[in-house]
Amino acid sequence: MFNLKNKKVIVTGATGGIGNSIIKSFVQNEARVLATGTNEEKLKSLKSTYDNVLIKKFDISKHNEIENFIEEATDILNGNPDVLVNNAGITRDNLSLRMTSKEWNEVLNLNLTSTFLLCKFSLKKMLKNKFGKIVNITSVVGHTGNVGQANYAASKSGIIGFSKSLALEYAKKNININCISPGFIQTQMTDKIDAKFKETIISKIPSNRLGSTEDVANAVIFLSSDLANYITGETIHVNGGMYLG
Repeated sequence: MFNLKNKKVIVTGATGGIGNSIIKSFVQNEARVLATGTNEEKLKSLKSTYDNVLIKKFDISKHNEIENFIEEATDILNGNPDVLVNNAGITRDNLSLRMTSKEWNEVLNLNLTSTFLLCKFSLKKMLKNKFGKIVNITSVVGHTGNVGQANYAASKSGIIGFSKSLALEYAKKNININCISPGFIQTQMTDKIDAKFKETIISKIPSNRLGSTEDVANAVIFLSSDLANYITGETIHVNGGMYLG
């Protein structure tokens, strides 16, 4: 249905909860996937769990190595990437007056600058094929802001503006660039939230539940498929109605 058979896909941040579901969904749709992240054990687990999954340990914060990573990824996939999913991200939460330059820079450098560079060097490959899909994972806080997350919100908001600009630049080249903005998703991270605080969060979500990682993965698969060929520069909100953009 989604026409992803044998498509060559790169997914960053592959070892987290959302990353795992994205990988699983691509495999179910017969894509050929390169999963990347910094946890080698979890990457090996992905490879042993799913067919058609290739792995490459890589730290996307190493900006001067990203171009070479895309070259290696192309070799591993045995062809230019058709789809890039930028899912990796970090947080370094603190109130703005207490936030250090290091906390600010680490988040902006990995979440935003690494995304820019991964897109830049992947686009060079996609242009050769005259086809490509880029899906950048942002966050609801990139639209609403959040206490203690000025750096994270700025990075995710920046990805949205960056993606819109990129979409305008490459629409005529048959390359679509879109964003997915998850709200509160049930992951190991949200499992650690205090029960009362979690109840408060859920009370603000019209759907009255946290989202699942599969909810995000479903949106990724749609935007990566031919069904979304006339969609570019857009953001799909996956948040149960918590924010209506």
